[in-house]
Amino acid sequence: MKHNKKRNTAFLYEALVQELTKSVVEKDNNKKSQIVKILKEHFSKGKVLYKELSLYKSINETRDMERKLAEKIIHEARMDYSYLPQEDIFKEQSRVINKINKNVSSSVFSNFVKNYKDLASISQIFNGEIPVKQRVLLEESLLDNMCSKTQPQQEMKPLDQLAYNTFIKKFNQKYNNSLLKEQKELLTNYLTSFSDNGLSLKIYLNEELERVKDKVRECLDLKEIKQDEIMSKNTNKILEKLDTFKQKEFDQQMLGELLKIQHFISEAQGNGE
Repeated sequence: MKHNKKRNTAFLYEALVQELTKSVVEKDNNKKSQIVKILKEHFSKGKVLYKELSLYKSINETRDMERKLAEKIIHEARMDYSYLPQEDIFKEQSRVINKINKNVSSSVFSNFVKNYKDLASISQIFNGEIPVKQRVLLEESLLDNMCSKTQPQQEMKPLDQLAYNTFIKKFNQKYNNSLLKEQKELLTNYLTSFSDNGLSLKIYLNEELERVKDKVRECLDLKEIKQDEIMSKNTNKILEKLDTFKQKEFDQQMLGELLKIQHFISEAQGNGE
């Protein structure tokens, strides 16, 4: 079935995130600010595209689920989607498309988005304008993915404001003097990522991963590391590890690894001075 990817909200979001990554790598601050502005204006919590994107993710990011439950998720997602104001969605998509063409680049629409085929399938079953047979086949394919035995995505459960404030207070009391500034920033962004569908975390990670890689490269030039073959080899392994971070969803294991790398940089540069 023919599919217009520009009218696929999940594709628009992921393509923009990909372009944001490029802008950070290329140090194109103007493009980066334009993309962040678009994401915040149209995909923030409470926006209609945020609600639609959440329904896409409820299907696309579900794994290792019992088939009966997976079928219910698809059914409920389709029902919730039917209540969304389609005219508002179309208008918001048009605004995003226009801003991408005007302020970023039409090449955004050519960005590679993994699982695009699944996102297209979800869009088609949501819109309900395809023949029943075709819809059933698409749903079966999505169900196979949702029931596949892969590592489940780490998902933060929403906290109410009182619980959140209490947690942050205890967190600051416990770690205020033991964590580096960049480690506290990383943890704060990770812990609060539920509030905007992980948008702020993705924006933060795009910049922080590039900063960390630059710092690790600087460590390779330190006398203590350069003259130690094992340390030099291990430092290069850290760079390789960082390159894999953008290839998958950021989870608790990656969080721990990045915290250790931040600590390594601080120690190495402190000893090298």
